[in-house]
Amino acid sequence: MKSRILGCLGTVLALGFILSVAMNVFFLLFHGVDDDSREVRKLSEQVVLPSAGKGKAKIAQIDIEGLISNDSPAGDGAGGTMVESTKRALRQAVEDADVKAIVIRVDSPGGEVTASDTLFHAVQQAQAKKPVIVYMDSIAASGGYYLSCGASKIVANENTWTGSIGVIVQGVGFGPALEKLGLEMRVFRSGDFKDTFYGQREMTEDEKSYVQGMVMQTYDRFVKIVSDARKIPVEKLKAEMADGRVFSGADAAKLGLIDQTGYIETAYDLAKSAAGLKDAEIVRYHNPLNVMSLLGLNIKSAATPAKVQVDLTGGLLPRLLPGRCYLLPASYVQ
Repeated sequence: MKSRILGCLGTVLALGFILSVAMNVFFLLFHGVDDDSREVRKLSEQVVLPSAGKGKAKIAQIDIEGLISNDSPAGDGAGGTMVESTKRALRQAVEDADVKAIVIRVDSPGGEVTASDTLFHAVQQAQAKKPVIVYMDSIAASGGYYLSCGASKIVANENTWTGSIGVIVQGVGFGPALEKLGLEMRVFRSGDFKDTFYGQREMTEDEKSYVQGMVMQTYDRFVKIVSDARKIPVEKLKAEMADGRVFSGADAAKLGLIDQTGYIETAYDLAKSAAGLKDAEIVRYHNPLNVMSLLGLNIKSAATPAKVQVDLTGGLLPRLLPGRCYLLPASYVQ
């Protein structure tokens, strides 16, 4: 009898041990590093162009794509935002002794002012440690151009759309629509400017002047950053280029907004030259795959309520939030 009890107890302990191991393996594979942990999972490297020799020198390529926003997901299934993901990639490239230079491929129409400025600062910090070359792909306008000014050199395809130096903010006026429905919004405010972007009424002249002043303050900073980076006088920029217009890569090169036209291989060559290398392996950073990303699942998103959204643009235009300041071409504002 005693041996049977001991046998059952041993079986229970064995099953408990196996279950514990299985749970640990599950969380390791499906969750990666715990959110509360200070350890940051390293980005994986995909070889784009192998080195011709046996040297360890590398050029790290970092891609910045889509709307620049502190709310935009990283797009790699690893969680976090595209701003956080880009900053993490830049830190890893700077800290890796084998990475001698960085190439940032920008394919973005721009985005939020603060997010664009954050990435500009991150690029500028990386440039202070290692050469950073920006390659502009299909579009690198407004906020995309803003952050590119943090690099030492900018290359663009002749057909790239870039420039669009300017700031835009939008709001929605819906007063007449509510009146037709017989509805009235009742607002209690603590000050004259507290409901500046309230859509049921017309903005006052003081409100328009106030918002325009804030827009121009952001615009002046944008122009100053371009002026310092490209060595173009502020007055010349405002008179000839910084009116919001988009330029082709070919025209941007003539105006001095970029260094030269070419392809991404041109950026690789410039990065090697800046680092004093004749040869180097080109690697692209991306988040390591886990079981959940392979299955196209994300445990963290399971608790997030589903949203129903109607997009009449087919996803071609970014969805902007009223009252936020953006660095975007007018054609991308809806």
